[in-house]
Amino acid sequence: MPLGTLEVLLVDAKGLDNNDFLADMDPYVLLTLRTQEKKSNVVSGQGSAPEWNETFVFTVSDDVSELHLKIMEKDNFSADDFVGEATISLEPIFTEGSIPPTAYNVVNQDKEYRGEIKVGLRFTPEPEQNDGASGEYGRNDGPSGGYGRNDGPSGEYGGSEEGYGGWKQSSYAEE
Repeated sequence: MPLGTLEVLLVDAKGLDNNDFLADMDPYVLLTLRTQEKKSNVVSGQGSAPEWNETFVFTVSDDVSELHLKIMEKDNFSADDFVGEATISLEPIFTEGSIPPTAYNVVNQDKEYRGEIKVGLRFTPEPEQNDGASGEYGRNDGPSGGYGRNDGPSGEYGGSEEGYGGWKQSSYAEE
């Protein structure tokens, strides 16, 4: 199971069931990745074809295989109504890295088609940890002199070492 960051672009929906009899529906989406839940803005006045164009970021840190989208309709005078849901398998995103905005079927509790929701996905894996013996995090021998080193011609980090969170107190010593 890869660890990293999942970025979800909630684009729009089409053909949603309008269950608000008195007016256009005001939908929003609850996005759930295991125990993490995010809520989109409520879209008013667009009826059954809302556009969100919102981005959400989740941390992938344990065994996660799917993203769950639950579309709700905001009601001012009663409990919000369930419109439909979509479940997106994350296996392809872990191998591909990104999936452009794609339409997924929205279904109700009886698994009947209730429209579609368009979502784009991008997964950024965490850098793999090594034993510290070599490579990017282990030694200061790269072309930029490693992290925290201020030996460029104009002071690459914009000034003295003291202002950068304890570089001067680090175990690195100039030769």
